Amino acid sequence: MTAPATFQTIETSSADGVFTLTLNRPPLNILNIAMLEEIGAALEQAQGASILVLRGRGKAFSAGADVGDHLPEKVERMLSVFHGALRRLAAFEGVVVALVDGAALGGGCELVLPADVVLASANAQFGQPEIQLGVFAPVAMVLLPGLIPAAAARELLLSGRAIDAESALRLGLASRVFPAESFEADCEKYLSRLSGLSRSSLKLSKKLLRRLHPDDFSAKLQAAEECYLRELMKTPDAVEGCAAFLAKRKPNWER
Repeated sequence: MTAPATFQTIETSSADGVFTLTLNRPPLNILNIAMLEEIGAALEQAQGASILVLRGRGKAFSAGADVGDHLPEKVERMLSVFHGALRRLAAFEGVVVALVDGAALGGGCELVLPADVVLASANAQFGQPEIQLGVFAPVAMVLLPGLIPAAAARELLLSGRAIDAESALRLGLASRVFPAESFEADCEKYLSRLSGLSRSSLKLSKKLLRRLHPDDFSAKLQAAEECYLRELMKTPDAVEGCAAFLAKRKPNWER
């Protein structure tokens, strides 16, 4: 196994064509701008691997992006860095496997959405609570309606509620659910089987899937980002929701 790269908020390792990126900002792995920059850099290093594994250290995969980075003075930079990382993840040529133990909420859930395979522990949670802060989740707006039934996607995006692992499995958001007590061992077995397959065939299979089922993720994400910055952030509620969260008070929505 190669020595991990020097990062402050993530860990990386690479062995036998498998590149592992571990979020390491416990306990909740909140995604701030610095961490997102490191994720983007690690994804560049991962190019060429046949399998990319995303996982989190601590009691959550990731409870989301730093709310403070959604305020007007930082939001444009935050979206640029986050969406840059998601574009790299969506364009990854190998198989992307997300191991979700605990909460994958907000930006943490968005980080999972481009994965080809999502292995969830029984105590995993998935959700896009952004609407509760008066904002929305651009990546989820683009990807979620294509991954699960459209009505379910709309309800999750518009209500902001979270769902458990079994619900995610029924909807198609999770690929497999393993018992919490054996999650690590079950994931290792799954990854061992996957890494034993032909590397070239895995990449060619994913390439063909993209060719047969093309999407316009990048263009749609650009449109969602522009709406977020040019329209949403011009509304008082978008700023009020984030400010209220940081001040630990109820938001005073405009009526």
